[in-house]
Amino acid sequence: MTAAFTAGPPGLRPPVPPPAAAVDAAGVRLAALFGGRLRRRAPLADLTTFRTGGAADWLVETARASELAAAIRVANGLGLPLTVLGGGSNVLVADAGVRGLVVRLRHGTISRTAAGTVRADAGVTVNHLVRWTVQRGLSGLERWAGTPGTVGGAVRGNAHFDGRLIGDLVTAVGVVDRAGSELVVPRASMGFGYDESRVQHTGELVRWAEFRVGGGEAAALRAAARRSLAFRKRTQPLGQASAGCVFQNPRPGDGPLPDGVPRSAGALIERAGLKGRRVGGAVVSPRHANFIVNEGGARAADVRRLIESCRTAVAERFGVVLRDEVVYLGEFEAGGAERRAAP
Repeated sequence: MTAAFTAGPPGLRPPVPPPAAAVDAAGVRLAALFGGRLRRRAPLADLTTFRTGGAADWLVETARASELAAAIRVANGLGLPLTVLGGGSNVLVADAGVRGLVVRLRHGTISRTAAGTVRADAGVTVNHLVRWTVQRGLSGLERWAGTPGTVGGAVRGNAHFDGRLIGDLVTAVGVVDRAGSELVVPRASMGFGYDESRVQHTGELVRWAEFRVGGGEAAALRAAARRSLAFRKRTQPLGQASAGCVFQNPRPGDGPLPDGVPRSAGALIERAGLKGRRVGGAVVSPRHANFIVNEGGARAADVRRLIESCRTAVAERFGVVLRDEVVYLGEFEAGGAERRAAP
């Protein structure tokens, strides 16, 4: 699910990238904060599940959620764009890369906060959280086994699976705002909807999330988790490089659908005859039409052109304009052609 986005005022384009000299000078300040963990011109492709895209101007990996606020304050002071990357699912990195500072949240802690709740840092993978709760006989999250990405990304995008929204289990979220201040947001104020949450509009970053859990027998919970994972393996191309679902499912207000077609982006793409369509190394998965897979050597521009081709074909045939679920990092032109940054 979505685990990366560019911080900044909602509704505005990302800031103009600073000149190369300013980026180099920023390295001195960043190195003072992050030391040897800071990397210059760091390739991002292998840090994403799509396995494509360019490099970050600067990359730092951190396991401590508290460092996120410090990174925001430093990036603000330097005038650098800041992007947070978690598990690297649900994102497509431009071939020209990502300007400014990319913070990769990794690992983190999980703890019991009360009899009926657990808290997980944003960098914890959803699968690790599932295993942690199942092993302790805590129910509620077992059906999320096999979900790619991290807690932060799942909460930001209000991950969905089998008719469920992960936001339904959230009780509170710790966020960091654009000024680097830390806030606790109760569930009622998170603005959860289908593929949506408050932080997509405020520019806040998820630091941790608290989930409601119940009691259960570990063996039964483990069996439920295995069934969920087996279902994903049967219906999704989990063994291939992809970002997960490319499009959101159509909403009731998006218009009528053909008889016998569920309100599913994958079903519409399949009905349009697009399974197997290819642009370069990017292919619409024959197993699940809402997945585009990288069969080797796909460029981000190939993927983007294939996405737009699918959107256009569905709109022309069914009158439904599919919305993106995948998040674009870096600069892409509308319509699929990439705008390359100046060298």
